[in-house]
Amino acid sequence: MSQIHPTALISPSAVIDDSAVIGPYCIVGDEVTIGAHTILHRHVVVTRFTRIGQHNQFYQFSSIGEDPQDLKYAGERTWLEIGDYNTIREACSLHRGTTQDKGLTKIGSHNLLMVNTHIAHDCTIGNHNVIANNAGIAGHVSIGNHIIIGGNSGIHQFCRVDDYSLIGGASLILKDVAAFTMVSGNPARALGLNIEGMHRKEWSADTINVLRKGYLTIFRSGMTTAQALIILQEDLLFKEPKIQLLIDSLQHSKRGVVR
Repeated sequence: MSQIHPTALISPSAVIDDSAVIGPYCIVGDEVTIGAHTILHRHVVVTRFTRIGQHNQFYQFSSIGEDPQDLKYAGERTWLEIGDYNTIREACSLHRGTTQDKGLTKIGSHNLLMVNTHIAHDCTIGNHNVIANNAGIAGHVSIGNHIIIGGNSGIHQFCRVDDYSLIGGASLILKDVAAFTMVSGNPARALGLNIEGMHRKEWSADTINVLRKGYLTIFRSGMTTAQALIILQEDLLFKEPKIQLLIDSLQHSKRGVVR
């Protein structure tokens, strides 16, 4: 049997793995699925229509799978999906999607969401991200992989934040954040590359140097985006596989990137 505390309230339609732990005063709502070895420590509310994977931890007063904060939402059946090995700290709020978009908010695996993080409706969060205290991520935002978002930061709806980037604390993100870049401020501006993150991942000096040249071409050369893309795609100096992430950031951006 699942390890369910006697004070917890569990919907009959919830499916909970035998190895999951549901702590004191937790509430698990309709059509919720909780995977193996996931722990709801205490006072956690998982409202409804939420699928949670394996080896996740949820701390007290986190609100998971609540209705989206969207005036157009009228009670439709929408979903929140959470992957594996995530840590969701105190008072985080993760909302389901809306039918005005894909009807799904999706969070990947190996993420750390610190105290009071808010993930709004229809967001997509990748893997291996750290989102610090009091960060607010508005609806329809796409967050990639291996990203750090500083505390008290806010990300405007429909923005993209691409892989290996870093957002400084108390930043306001109004445009897309290109891969590998370090941005900060209100509104945010690009300050350079996330070099420290690259060193921590033990990337080679050659790789870092190529990415630095790519950054300078895009952000410091005075070229237009179209001109910079031509250089990055055709110049032999940029035959480094990771440079494609920078190219994708420019090609896929609909709001323009933080400069």
